[in-house]
Amino acid sequence: MSSSGTDQSRRRFLTAATTVIGGVGAAFVAVPFVGSWLPSAKTQAVGAPVDVDISKLETGNMLTIMWRGQPILILKRTQDELTELPKLDDLLRDPGSDESTQPDYAKNPDRSIKPELLVVVGVCTHLGCVPAFRPEVGSVEPSWQGGFFCPCHGSKYDLAGRVYKGVPAPLNLPVPPYRYVNDTVVRVGEDQGAA
Repeated sequence: MSSSGTDQSRRRFLTAATTVIGGVGAAFVAVPFVGSWLPSAKTQAVGAPVDVDISKLETGNMLTIMWRGQPILILKRTQDELTELPKLDDLLRDPGSDESTQPDYAKNPDRSIKPELLVVVGVCTHLGCVPAFRPEVGSVEPSWQGGFFCPCHGSKYDLAGRVYKGVPAPLNLPVPPYRYVNDTVVRVGEDQGAA
């Protein structure tokens, strides 16, 4: 003991014990606080890639799935429909998809990895309505060769999701990142080069 009657070793022990207990308490408070900054499992799942079984998708038919809160349209086109696509170029606003959003591997006349399978975001580029799949020739107008028609304001897209001239929509339907996991499964939300 010092002359003032203070036990220095006891003081050091109490200071160290208080520091350790305070540090542990701070960690218990910090972990949930920092954890609250991380996205929830639901949020992570919304942006996660989605596997789609296309084994039962028949030629000429379409299926719709949800990815990131948006409808994704997956259309299996016929050979006749693919043959008609280049014949529409003069009627389209952006036939080469130069101004539109799609991965490099889908910047081609079919806007797809495999010509027969189209994968697009099913949201009209005008005001965000969901265009209807209208494959019947002549069902929208006499020259209609099939495609997507937005009933809200009359925007029209061909069977490659390319927008027609003279409609309110300014751009082609976007192509999301996607890849083939195998011959019967398409993964939407992951680029072709990803493994």
